[in-house]
Amino acid sequence: MFFWASKKQATVAQSTAEAEYVAAAEATSQAIWLRRILEDMGEKQDEPTKINYDNKSAIAMAKNPVHHRTAKHIAIKYYFFREAEATKEIKLDYCKTEDQIADIFTKALPRPRFEEL
Repeated sequence: MFFWASKKQATVAQSTAEAEYVAAAEATSQAIWLRRILEDMGEKQDEPTKINYDNKSAIAMAKNPVHHRTAKHIAIKYYFFREAEATKEIKLDYCKTEDQIADIFTKALPRPRFEEL
C-alpha cells in the first residue's frame, strides 16, 4: 500500500525522531482506516499491514514499551501507533532511505536517481 498526504502537523516536534514518530502514527491511522473499510466490504486482512519506515528511532520507540526518556513529551494521542504494532494491525519494517521508492513523489531527486525510480 502506498499512501501520500501532505498537511501541517498540529504539534511542534522537539526532535527529528519525534517528527518521524508523529508521521508514522499518521500513516498507521490511515492504514487502520483502510483496513476497516476493506473489512466492511468483506475483504478482511489476516496479516498485519506492512509499513516501511526509514527511521530506526521511531521504530524503536514503537516497539519498545518502556517509556523512553526521549519520548516522554510526545502527546499520548500518538501512542495508539505503539498499540497497533503490538496488536499486529501493522508491522513496521526498516527500509533504508535509498530503497524508499516513494521518494520519487516526496523529494527533489538528482536526475539519475529520478530515472532509476
